[in-house]
Amino acid sequence: MSDVFVIAQGGGPTAVINQTVAGAVLEARKRFPSARILGARHGVRGIRNGDFVELSRLTDTDLRRLADTPNAGLGSTRDKPDEKYCAEILDGLRKVEAKAFIYIGGNDTSGTLAILDKAAGGSMTFLHAPKTIDNDLVENDHTPGFISAAWFVAHAFLSTDLDFRAMPGIYVGIVMGRHAGFLTAAGQAWRRDERDGPHLVYVPERSFSTQQFLADVAAMRDRHGRCVVAMSEGVHGDDGKPVIESLLGDRVERDAHGNVQLSGGDLGLAVQSALTAAFPKVRARVDTFGYLPRAFSGLVSPVDRQEAFDIGAFAIATHAEGSASIALRHEVGQGSGKTVLARVPLDAVAAKTRLMPADFLAASGTALAAPGRAYFDRLVPAAPDIFTGIL
Repeated sequence: MSDVFVIAQGGGPTAVINQTVAGAVLEARKRFPSARILGARHGVRGIRNGDFVELSRLTDTDLRRLADTPNAGLGSTRDKPDEKYCAEILDGLRKVEAKAFIYIGGNDTSGTLAILDKAAGGSMTFLHAPKTIDNDLVENDHTPGFISAAWFVAHAFLSTDLDFRAMPGIYVGIVMGRHAGFLTAAGQAWRRDERDGPHLVYVPERSFSTQQFLADVAAMRDRHGRCVVAMSEGVHGDDGKPVIESLLGDRVERDAHGNVQLSGGDLGLAVQSALTAAFPKVRARVDTFGYLPRAFSGLVSPVDRQEAFDIGAFAIATHAEGSASIALRHEVGQGSGKTVLARVPLDAVAAKTRLMPADFLAASGTALAAPGRAYFDRLVPAAPDIFTGIL
């Protein structure tokens, strides 16, 4: 009987998540020519409902086209299965006689696989392929999808800073990131000196005070004539509650997991109101980037593409070694570094969150320090050559 591999995608899409699907299918085709590779539509929901597409029937050409298509080609889900749901998923996998299940996603995804692995008792292999623009998976130096999203964010703030050089005022861009501020901090990846924006970054790793924020903005306006700010949607006060929750109270929206909905525009509206009150008659604008950075087709890093593809292939190539999460590691040796793939236990990643290291930020907490700059210099493509010598 032919081997059966099942692949699914979970959580928010990225610009390169389909690369991992294609990498897995093409590797399985090479190593196991008679294997069936099934794609579950809309994540584990598709497995539970028996909703599959035969990926093994796609031509190599179409798989490569799929790989280069941003967003989740199989469809995704935010379902966070409990034990009953996991039992239904396991039943769905058994019905198709799956040998291995490759689930592409973040820490919730790895948590689901950890539950399934224990329940299956070694009857099949469960492999977590990392994906998240938040860059918040432990055991990883960075995650597929992050580089491309960070590139978008760097471009967005470079462009906005040029706008506010021409017409001075205050600008705040609110960037995705519930617990980790990597993506927001990427706004300063191309900053050459203190005159370049964003002049201030606010991330979930540091407590946020509206009063201090307004004072910081005033100081930057006094110094540079303008102020550009990068702010994470998940910024929180000293009490640990998201700022948006403190502002809206019972009116705050929550998702199916009970998490505060952060990707809407409520935080932006609140920040806009505070700026308007504090700086009357000053040009002030707040934009919420929302989903724009995560699967933007115009900026897809070649490194991101290749790493995502390699992870899918590596998952198939090593599936016989048992269940695991695949991790991207950075190894340094003889003056240079390289990214390598490694297998780590599912429990080491499951339901855990990696935060931006404390030394990535300066003492003020509102700017990158040398280690943070070095990290983004290594990952984010080089900045375009611009001239700002007049203004």
